[in-house]
Amino acid sequence: MFALRHRQSRQTARSRLSLFARLAAAAVAGGLLAGCMAMDVASLAEAPKLSSKVKAEMAARKMKPESPVLVRIFKQESELEVWKVDASGRYALFKTYPMCRWSGKLGPKTKIGDRQAPEGFYHVSAGMLNPNSQYYVSFNLGYPNRLESALGYTGEALMVHGACSSSGCYAMTDQGVGEIYAIVQKALEGGQERFQVQAYPFRMTTDNMAKHKGDPNMPFWRTLKEGYDAFAFTKRQPKVSVCSGRYVFNKEFVNGEPNDPLAQCPPTAGGAESDLMAKIGAEQKKLDAVFAGATPVSSFAYVDGGMHPSFRSLLKQQGAKGMAARISRTKYPVSRPEAALADPYDD
Repeated sequence: MFALRHRQSRQTARSRLSLFARLAAAAVAGGLLAGCMAMDVASLAEAPKLSSKVKAEMAARKMKPESPVLVRIFKQESELEVWKVDASGRYALFKTYPMCRWSGKLGPKTKIGDRQAPEGFYHVSAGMLNPNSQYYVSFNLGYPNRLESALGYTGEALMVHGACSSSGCYAMTDQGVGEIYAIVQKALEGGQERFQVQAYPFRMTTDNMAKHKGDPNMPFWRTLKEGYDAFAFTKRQPKVSVCSGRYVFNKEFVNGEPNDPLAQCPPTAGGAESDLMAKIGAEQKKLDAVFAGATPVSSFAYVDGGMHPSFRSLLKQQGAKGMAARISRTKYPVSRPEAALADPYDD
């Protein structure tokens, strides 16, 4: 009788283990489908700290570890830039990081499940940093922001994180995101209330804009370019407001910040320097002139997002499993590797 009960107990245990294994497999599969929205798990190590090498690199550029930080993201180039305030009191480029994976195509994210990585202006506070992410460490971009929420855009948990898997996020590898995380965390600990993230479809040069002349997102991208130019000309973080259904930069309003992102912009009380506004206006006129005679150089199509050329080479050389083992502590699978190798291509 005891032996029978013992066998039944072992069978029950095996059944439970089998069920647990199936549930775990389902959770992994679900994580791959949901991408950035996967549940948090216990971290493999403490949150990364600034290395002596990074501190030395900052010192060489006359930057302090606690000085303010700003992040710029470029989809088409698959690059993320970290800028820091240096001894001049303005932002200077600290380092450019190759991006391992982003999903979707060029253009803003508008709805949950579209696999689009966001484009726009976001602000990240300390509470949006996650040291216990399934993707090593991460920070939430805060999508949808005020403008996106007003426009009815949906989605959540859009992040910059580790590994090389994306379903609307920006995946930087564990090594890359670890260094970025340590940099932004130190700036927030140093007194910066929140740091700005500027996410663009590509570097907003006149030539690049002309190549995408016929894209339906061009009106939105022209607005993004105003913020891009404001930063380029001043090396200061642009003040971002939302009204008239768009971003507005470096404006002060008579009765304070607009409450309704979709309502017409209220009267302004100055704000932006006249010289800066003249330069931004000149860029817009230059763009108008180029658009008047330009024909799009090519039409870019994306099976599913992109990957920096350095990681494409690694993927070709080592395959998806080999690459995952090299750039992820948990060997997290590369998302849609065939699509990553195919993109971008010309129609």
